[in-house]
Amino acid sequence: MSRHDEIRISYKTLGSGFANLYDGIITRSTLLGKLMDSLIWGLNEKRAAKWIDDALFPIPNGFSGKLLEVPVGTGVLTMPLYQSLPDAEVTCLDYSIDMMKNAKKRADAMQLKNVSFVRGDVGELPFADDRFDLVLSLNGFHAFPDKNAAFQETFRVLKPGGIFCGCFYIAGEFGRTDFFVRKMYVPKGFFTPPFETKESLRRRLQTMYPKVKVSSVNAEGIFVCVK
Repeated sequence: MSRHDEIRISYKTLGSGFANLYDGIITRSTLLGKLMDSLIWGLNEKRAAKWIDDALFPIPNGFSGKLLEVPVGTGVLTMPLYQSLPDAEVTCLDYSIDMMKNAKKRADAMQLKNVSFVRGDVGELPFADDRFDLVLSLNGFHAFPDKNAAFQETFRVLKPGGIFCGCFYIAGEFGRTDFFVRKMYVPKGFFTPPFETKESLRRRLQTMYPKVKVSSVNAEGIFVCVK
């Protein structure tokens, strides 16, 4: 069973009352979510599963170190993963109280004992230098208002030899998504320009990390770096 399948099963076990539009799009577990995922992001079932699996693949099976997820959002993508990593020490950070409440509700429903929640700003992380073995960021950087600070702070709290991985929207890879981002996501405040392209993201990360891999699935930029 793929991590995408685990996420979908976890989503359905919580019941429709917990669902929201974000979760529906990310997991394709609602009809509206599937329609928007196809219309805006150009994704079918196979490609949607691929970007999730590719973004989470750098996290080793049996990982038992310290992991920071920022932002955690509703936790729909990661709580099933953390359930399979009982020896990991997971810290989930988000600035949005409402999003974090949803993530905590999901963690509580799964009876996760290895996950803690902290409200904070990615541009000024409340953690010591070199604290985490792995920093994960899913679909956050396209929304952060100070992207330079976010890149610097995630680097600062990562241990030497640690992994920084995740994904976010990148421009120039899928025209339909670029259109909706300009016309809908930016005006509504969901996304904040400027946006990286695949090449600008690779160049930025290479100035910080000795090992960098950048790929994409439509407009989802996927990255893994070793400090």
